[in-house]
Amino acid sequence: MKRKNKAGQLEYHLMMSPGIIFLIVFSFVPMFGILMAFQDYVPAKGIFGSAWVGLDNFKYMLEIPDSMKILRNTVVIALGKIIFGTIVPIIFALLLNEIRLKWAKKSIQTIVYLPNFLSWAVVAAVVINIFDYHGPVNQFLQFMGKDPTLFLASNNWFRQIIIGTDVWKGFGYGAIVYLAALTGIDPGLYEASSIDGASRFKQLIHITLPGILPTIMLISALNLGNILNAGFDQIFALYNPIVYETGDVIDTYVYRVGLLGQQYSFATAVGLLKSVVSLTLLLSANQLSIKLVKMRIF
Repeated sequence: MKRKNKAGQLEYHLMMSPGIIFLIVFSFVPMFGILMAFQDYVPAKGIFGSAWVGLDNFKYMLEIPDSMKILRNTVVIALGKIIFGTIVPIIFALLLNEIRLKWAKKSIQTIVYLPNFLSWAVVAAVVINIFDYHGPVNQFLQFMGKDPTLFLASNNWFRQIIIGTDVWKGFGYGAIVYLAALTGIDPGLYEASSIDGASRFKQLIHITLPGILPTIMLISALNLGNILNAGFDQIFALYNPIVYETGDVIDTYVYRVGLLGQQYSFATAVGLLKSVVSLTLLLSANQLSIKLVKMRIF
């Protein structure tokens, strides 16, 4: 009997081995590259041949003239995405939950979910055409008697466009998560409150929102770990040197200076610092979630 169990376990282990090997090769082995953050890395010399510089790369980060501007842009854009990327899906899920026609509900849910499958290269091409000087937005402004605006070349509008397009692309997926949470609320609570004369608004405040609060806290806490990730692929596809003042974030700066400028050690140091900050925020959010809603993230 034991031999049969061992044979069965061996089969499972063999099935798992490709995934384990993939994880080791592409996730754990590259972690040796963290050493580059403490070196003056030269590709010809490799990791073990490059000179050790200690914390010099981290000091250099703080000495960059635009470091505070880049950090501010990153946090503002990331916070905007987190806040509106949480509020909009919740509101949409609550509204969609009120639709009683199943075919209409499923159709709307499918339509708003589709943008999530589009790459930022495709979305950026659409956004650039929409906000072009001769695009539909400026044509409408001219029709209303307003002067056309170069939105993607304006520091006053660039952040709003970045946050707005990110919310538009992802709120359909976020709504599905909250719709799933809504199904976990006991229907008997609504029936009992209706008998007591509670309006739909009071049911929303006292039953629905408290029912999905743990999910809201969980999603918000996980998103908080991305506070230094403003979305490189989206911003890189839409920004230009004119909007560096409000649109240049940590990732785009590292790409220009660290990778294009071949300062690989600097790029690694920034990535390591971002990871440490994200982990710290995630652990803090986990403790906050435990205290507020008695729910652990991990």
